[in-house]
Amino acid sequence: MVQKSPHENVYAVIDLGSNSFHMLIAKHMAGGVHTIGRVKRKVRLAAGLDEQNLLSEEAMQRGWECLSLFAERLQDIPAGNIRIVATATLRLATNANVFKLRAEEILGHPISIISGEEEARSIYKGVAHTSACQGRQLVVDIGGASTEIVIGQGFEAHLYHSLNMGCVTYLERYFSDGALSEANFAAATAAAHSVVAPFATQYKTAGWELAIGASGTVQAIQEIFAALGLDELLTLDKLQAIRKQAIQFKSIEQLELPGLSEERRLVFVSGLAILIALFEALQIERMGLAGGALREGVLYSMIDQLNQADIRKRTLDGFMSRYHVDTSQAARVFEICKILLKQLEAPMQFDFQNACDLLSAAASMHEIGLVVDYKSYHQHSAYILKHTGMPGYSRVQKQMVVALVGNHRLDVEESLLSQFGNHQGLIELLVRILRVAVILSMRRQDDVLPDLYITATEPETLTLTLPGDWLHEHPLMRSELESEAGYQEKAGWILKIERD
Repeated sequence: MVQKSPHENVYAVIDLGSNSFHMLIAKHMAGGVHTIGRVKRKVRLAAGLDEQNLLSEEAMQRGWECLSLFAERLQDIPAGNIRIVATATLRLATNANVFKLRAEEILGHPISIISGEEEARSIYKGVAHTSACQGRQLVVDIGGASTEIVIGQGFEAHLYHSLNMGCVTYLERYFSDGALSEANFAAATAAAHSVVAPFATQYKTAGWELAIGASGTVQAIQEIFAALGLDELLTLDKLQAIRKQAIQFKSIEQLELPGLSEERRLVFVSGLAILIALFEALQIERMGLAGGALREGVLYSMIDQLNQADIRKRTLDGFMSRYHVDTSQAARVFEICKILLKQLEAPMQFDFQNACDLLSAAASMHEIGLVVDYKSYHQHSAYILKHTGMPGYSRVQKQMVVALVGNHRLDVEESLLSQFGNHQGLIELLVRILRVAVILSMRRQDDVLPDLYITATEPETLTLTLPGDWLHEHPLMRSELESEAGYQEKAGWILKIERD
């Protein structure tokens, strides 16, 4: 019998970007894709392009040295599971073939220099597979030498272009003196406007419901917002405020913003200028951060069975398979949540579908911590979720699910709830519903529950009504509900248990 290779379900994608080279190693298992390795090296290949688009020997050498490191990791992975793509700089370089031939010798695998359109489509696919994409979305990726803008829906990109501007090339062109001046910012922003202008009307006419950034620039800005205590959504006003802060430092060398990493500092301002121009030209109101981009798009393209799956369902199924969750119990808890949620929808005025999605995720994964230990399993569940990727969920949605799971029993950890600003009231309500549903399903079997009713009589008061004979026949559940009322009182809420 032929023994299967332990690496047959391991995949590798290498992205030879204009600013950095990246290697992503992932394993296809439990119905999903799980990252088992990432390597990133700052190469700044685009900085080696001269005015004739000739790539310097120094820049090529930096790239080859990086790929010598990557080559070691590829040795055990099947050749058919490896894809290496190169983007804008090697599309532009007149001597790209010199770099490519030596790079292929080092890696032992072919390199595809992909077109801007293919890059844009792959970026979109990576976003669609890893982010909370619902409806029509605009995806923006500011790279080192090109910027991709895509409008799509589901897994399909409908309108896409690759624009000749990037954070490395604009650094060399408009901030070459290292000065953070109004003049440099204005020149970079005006140049980006002129590049976007021929496409702006087409994109605004097509329209979108959600804008998502898939670049390091957007991630860096979100990290600055987090350090400043701001919410994660990018707006033009916030970007202009960051620009104003940056200019105060006079030079890139002195630039030191809260949350801005040293690794990102050099190309941050050029990326920011491009992003401001995109917000202005396309009239983008708000933008979130994507969970993946080009590398993930290439990776998912190699695994056929993942291309049509519902992303959130795939994520939840993967967790439940990996941690041996009792799927019947998860469904039971969610069904009770839906009954209670529906009764509270009219008086409490919330987005029912969004609340359902969050409770579905929490019900599916609240017991994953049982594989660690029962005593504090809710905390183990929350820890696992906090430190594991959740494709299909935004960063805030993931934090909400973690808060629900971590608070579904025993004492309420209020610090998990106070981070959501205007959404705190909704999360507190969902926590209370989930806690009651977990208790009412504790027998772990169907046909136990009678008709139950829940009402919201005052802002912090929920009243759960159950038949008196049922409460008499189920003394343990009655006792647990009474204890739950005590836990909720400690958290500042009122839960009344009444007999009909």
